[in-house]
Amino acid sequence: MLDKYFKLQQKGTNVRQEVVAGITTFLTMAYIIFVNPSILSEAGMDYGAVFVATCLAAAIGCFIMGLWANYPIALAPGMGLNAFFTYTVVLSEGYSWESALGAVFFSGCIFVLLSLFKVREWIINSIPGPLKIGIAAGIGLFLALVGLKNAGIIVDNPATLVGLGDMGSLPVLLGTLGFFLIIGLAARGMRGAVMIGILIITALAVILGDVEYQGLVSTPPSILPTFMQLDIAGAFNIGMLSVIFAFLFVDLFDTSGTLIAVAQRGKMLDEQGRLPRLGRALLADSTASIAGSLLGTSTTTSYVESTAGVAAGGRTGLTAVVTGLLFIAALLFSPLAGMVPAYATAGALVYVAVLMMGQLSHLHWDDITEAVPAVVVLVMMPFSFSIANGIAFGFISFVAVKVLAGRHKEVSPVVWGLGALFVLKFAVGI
Repeated sequence: MLDKYFKLQQKGTNVRQEVVAGITTFLTMAYIIFVNPSILSEAGMDYGAVFVATCLAAAIGCFIMGLWANYPIALAPGMGLNAFFTYTVVLSEGYSWESALGAVFFSGCIFVLLSLFKVREWIINSIPGPLKIGIAAGIGLFLALVGLKNAGIIVDNPATLVGLGDMGSLPVLLGTLGFFLIIGLAARGMRGAVMIGILIITALAVILGDVEYQGLVSTPPSILPTFMQLDIAGAFNIGMLSVIFAFLFVDLFDTSGTLIAVAQRGKMLDEQGRLPRLGRALLADSTASIAGSLLGTSTTTSYVESTAGVAAGGRTGLTAVVTGLLFIAALLFSPLAGMVPAYATAGALVYVAVLMMGQLSHLHWDDITEAVPAVVVLVMMPFSFSIANGIAFGFISFVAVKVLAGRHKEVSPVVWGLGALFVLKFAVGI
């Protein structure tokens, strides 16, 4: 039955190979079940409820991708998007987390429409390459700043804005150790390096008495504090338009890049270099985001860590289904998730930042009109502590430098329109 449904023989794989691939994918991305509740709880959301929502949203996304699109691509609440949700939308701009969930819901609905009407490719092709590169790298630098802050390595300083924390404190020492552990394990090709690093630092925190041991397995906590708590009316605020756009924009490029990367690794592209059943894959991503907003978590997106499962032999949706089942099983480990201190996940955030910063190697540094917009995004995201502001300044700077350099023909109508909207946003303060 499995062979017939997933076309295992046709794809050159078997059940055992797909199961191993699913386990491999889960190990490489399971860190999100610890990191996501840690980040979203800072927005005032219930930690246990977010833990459950994270596992369920990931499972739903994996099941839809596996059973409907038949691709070995796993989904979960996205890194960067969760940080934007908490630190920009809620803590910086002052919206409630319920309204932020409403924005996630609307961005998912718009993504569904873009996928159904095949507008996605037109939008992606209209956005300049330097901005795509700058956004990916900028989110990485933003995550690095969050990780360093959570570990206490970077602290606020009234004289210099930011400063170095107490390097002899336990959080700083363990957070730093966690980062180097993850790097060392990843360099050795260890599957699940990020999760292992988080668990080791958590164990050391318990041994050293900084965290109280709460057990490993129990019944899952209640999801009711976040389930169906999204504020639809609050998301209709005109100031939330840029927030919805940022959620949509980042998810759009994150998903597209991930699908291409995984497909290339698994040799799933057709003769024209296109991904078959692309529409189904995109709809799986967008519907998972909608489901996640209803459950109580930030935007759910495809994970590039799926390439680890593909490298282990995963070729069909059975790989994603196995990963989804493991996220369901992870619900039993809520006490373990509750023990993970913020500094234990700091190393994971900085490690992900390193991977995302690698996009800068594709930037044409010899063309100043290409380099400047990317660097503006890269700088403004962490220094304004806002992914949305970084994107906005990137579009404005791209239009400005191209026009002033006499190369206005390189600015597409989409970029002209978005640049004007962002100027209006800062001018009237919405």
